[in-house]
Amino acid sequence: MNLNTKRENNNNYDNRNLSIPWTNRFIYAAIVQGAIIVGLTIFLVFSQISFLKPEISRVIAAGGAGTWFTFGYIMYVVVGVIGIAVSAIFYFYLEKILAQPYNKRLTKLLAWTHLLLMNLGTTFAMGMLMYVGYIGGAAMLPEDIGGQGFNAEQTHQILAPFVEPIAIAIIVLLLGIVLGGVGFILTYKEKTQLY
Repeated sequence: MNLNTKRENNNNYDNRNLSIPWTNRFIYAAIVQGAIIVGLTIFLVFSQISFLKPEISRVIAAGGAGTWFTFGYIMYVVVGVIGIAVSAIFYFYLEKILAQPYNKRLTKLLAWTHLLLMNLGTTFAMGMLMYVGYIGGAAMLPEDIGGQGFNAEQTHQILAPFVEPIAIAIIVLLLGIVLGGVGFILTYKEKTQLY
């Protein structure tokens, strides 16, 4: 009984000292993405009351192309901050709970592509959605409040050049997630084969 308790204590001690580099990388990335969206929010709030014309609230309230801004903002929070933080939980489960490090070349490569492509894809896709949503939505507003009075067809000319780049950035983001998932599965299967 004493030998088993000692062995369990040693296993717990070893497990506590395991390195969790991928968990840490994804947590840091979530913190950076969170800081970016907080910075953007502060900018939007102060620009709303001072220098941005037309105001972002008018663009959002008008709907239409301004919906692109709203969608980009919400998805940045959901995918760029929360999604990356949730990915860290998966890495924590593998690295700490299962004590299965990412020590093979292929799984390390998959983890790196997950980290880089997910972050880059999110930043570019959602950044472009917010930018073009504001520009297009502002153009549709009446001239007396800082818009250009564009109709839907004129606004479409502003939005159209961004459709393919946004789609490509979303594909990059999804590719990162899929490759990260493959890395999770390979690492998990490797651990289960050891038992």
